[in-house]
Amino acid sequence: MGYRVIDKDKYYRRGVFRHFSEDCKCSTSMTARVDVTELVRRSRETGTKFYLNFLYILSKVLNSREDYRMGWLWQTEELICWDVIHPTQYVFHEDTETCTPVYTTYTPDYAAFYRGALTDLERAKQTREYMLDSASHPNWFDASYISWLSYDALNIELPDGYLFFAPIVNWGQYREENGRLMMPVTVRLNHAIADGYLVALVFRLLQREIDAFEGR
Repeated sequence: MGYRVIDKDKYYRRGVFRHFSEDCKCSTSMTARVDVTELVRRSRETGTKFYLNFLYILSKVLNSREDYRMGWLWQTEELICWDVIHPTQYVFHEDTETCTPVYTTYTPDYAAFYRGALTDLERAKQTREYMLDSASHPNWFDASYISWLSYDALNIELPDGYLFFAPIVNWGQYREENGRLMMPVTVRLNHAIADGYLVALVFRLLQREIDAFEGR
């Protein structure tokens, strides 16, 4: 759980950070459709799970810029940047209609990540406990698949004044549109550390990584 402390006086977004961490504490979120046609095709060709392949790409994108790895130490009121952030995925239990959080460690090594994420999922299927432990996982971000529909908009509210900087990302079913498979993705970030450009950039980076994905 390594990190470095950011000098708020030298932070390149210091004016925006001050305004949205003191005067107007809020979040910004955006929903857009991502073309996953090639990722679906590649997943089928390799016999791998589309869901885990997308989770890997999402984790890779969010680790590619410091802006998405920011954190807030409320005990010392320090702005920090984590060395790496990891996904919290979820298992849905059909019998109880509840979810179990699954903490998966991100590594740039695709094969290692895939094996680890799959093992984590299978282990979580054996319990019905919620087991959320954010105190022991401060540099984990939320990655949740809404598998029941292909939605058009989604909004997640957090308490006013709560400086929660970890990304929250949701995605739904993909559907065919004009011969392409399009999937809704929602990205939520705290406005103190991200604006519309940085939120939109997540989608651009996702599309680039999806198009380049080999899945080997």
